[in-house]
Amino acid sequence: MPKEKILIVDDEARILRLVRSNLEPVGYKVLTAMDGESALTAAEMNDPDLIILDLMLPRLDGFEVCRRLREFSTVPIIILTAKGEEVDKVKGLELGADDYLTKPFSVQELLARIKAVLRRTRVPPTQKLEPVFNLAGFSVNFAQRRVVSNGADVKLSPTEYKLLYELVTNAGRVVLHQDLLARVWGREYRDETEYLRVYIRYLRQKIEEDPSRPKLILTEPGVGYRFAAPAEPPAAAVAAPSAT
Repeated sequence: MPKEKILIVDDEARILRLVRSNLEPVGYKVLTAMDGESALTAAEMNDPDLIILDLMLPRLDGFEVCRRLREFSTVPIIILTAKGEEVDKVKGLELGADDYLTKPFSVQELLARIKAVLRRTRVPPTQKLEPVFNLAGFSVNFAQRRVVSNGADVKLSPTEYKLLYELVTNAGRVVLHQDLLARVWGREYRDETEYLRVYIRYLRQKIEEDPSRPKLILTEPGVGYRFAAPAEPPAAAVAAPSAT
């Protein structure tokens, strides 16, 4: 199998050396960049399978790099944040990052996060599913991995698609917060509810006619989420406060 390419973006040479020396022996191909502009160029030219992105970069910071990457790519992104900077973590997720890692980090933790994120990018099996899910102007073609809302194609990142997949394939049933986190992110993420809130908001912004009054992805307060079932009309719009 071809080696998975990982682009490491950090302005500290010692971090680049540390990551390279631990990833290459276990089979990854490592690319590096030391500033934001170089990172964007490397991503366009090399089509990496994963990007590890420090937020504190010269020329363009990691937030801007993440935003620009999402304009042309769904490549999974793990952001590196300073210890205790909870605001940075949330902002990074809202800009399209798939995961975060706090500095200083252990090599074991880094490898675990990489494996978890790459695992989420794999296309879920569809052999036992109906080929297409349809509901009131919304559809998912599982074989093509194509999502359409009100006649327009919807571009989703791998994590967004996997979360939508779990909701749609359980349409009409409530999926618990912990179960969604375990199935999409991994069992080690069962308590990371911030991930789920951010990505549910992403999906609603992309597929709901009015994201503040969702009719497709419905909240079961304190329990989980439910996707409206084809056998019933879309649910009545709920008030904005319960949408998260």
